Amino acid sequence: MKVNNEARVEFPGLSANEGFARSIAACFAAQLDPTLEELGDLKTAVSEAVTNCIVHAYPNEAGRVSLRLRILEGDVLEVRIRDWGTGILDVERAREPLFTTGGEERSGMGFSIMECFMDSLRVRSAPGKGTVVTMRKRISGKAGR
Repeated sequence: MKVNNEARVEFPGLSANEGFARSIAACFAAQLDPTLEELGDLKTAVSEAVTNCIVHAYPNEAGRVSLRLRILEGDVLEVRIRDWGTGILDVERAREPLFTTGGEERSGMGFSIMECFMDSLRVRSAPGKGTVVTMRKRISGKAGR
């Protein structure tokens, strides 16, 4: 697919940066004139992915998180969130609703939520090397109505 625009940012995996990542994604998506619902879906999915990095990839440190945003042909927004942390031993199991390695305070719904709010979700991971979450959503936007 042809890439029409792209942005990248890298930040420490700190809780304070979860809101930062949501804002960056929303600002970048604004060029597609999304509806408030589309923006809310995007921000929720980004929030879940970044929170997974903070809680699971780097449980004892504030490691590096990368956010790449691309606008592809057909008004498709692609969001890639990457970490270089602990990785996921069993991606299929981790994608099951209610499965978590984060303790009782975690719901285990992160991947399910991302899947619900985006059109596609791909998760690649290797133990000890990190995880890459790639999500896509076609933005119909207000202009298309």
